[in-house]
Amino acid sequence: MAVEAKPDWRAHALAALERAGYRSSAPRSAVVETMASEGCGVTARELADRLHGRGIGQASIYRTLELLDQLRLVQRFDVGAGVARYEPAFPSGEHHHHVVCDRCGAVTQFEDDDLERAIERLSQRLDFAVDAHDVVLRGECPACRERG
Repeated sequence: MAVEAKPDWRAHALAALERAGYRSSAPRSAVVETMASEGCGVTARELADRLHGRGIGQASIYRTLELLDQLRLVQRFDVGAGVARYEPAFPSGEHHHHVVCDRCGAVTQFEDDDLERAIERLSQRLDFAVDAHDVVLRGECPACRERG
C-alpha cells in the first residue's frame, strides 16, 4: 500500500505569495523554505536560530510570519507565556491539533477523527460555515506529573 506524500507546501506558499502580489525576496523565501522543512509548529525565535548566519533579521522573520498568517498559509497557535508557534497550513485542509504542557512547554501534536466530526456537527447545529479551527489543549505532561 503506497503512502500518500505530503502536499508541497513550499511551492504552494510561494505561488500564493506571488498571486497576492508579493515579490520574491531572499528572506521571505528562506522563511518559507525553513517552515516547509519543519514538522510541528516552530516559533519565530526558532526560525531565527535556524536561519542564523544567512543575514535575515528577526524583524523580517516576524513580518513574513505575519504575512503568511494573513494569507492563511500558516496556522498560528499560542502555547502560553506570549509565545506563538507557526506551522504550514495545507490547501487540502489537512491538519492536526496540539497538547501543551504548562510546566515545561512541551508541545505534542494529535489527530482525532471524533473531534473533527464533533466540530462538523457543531458547525451544522450553529448553521455557521467553519473555514478553519485550531484546538490547543493545556495541562501537564506525564514527565512533569511524575516529577510532582
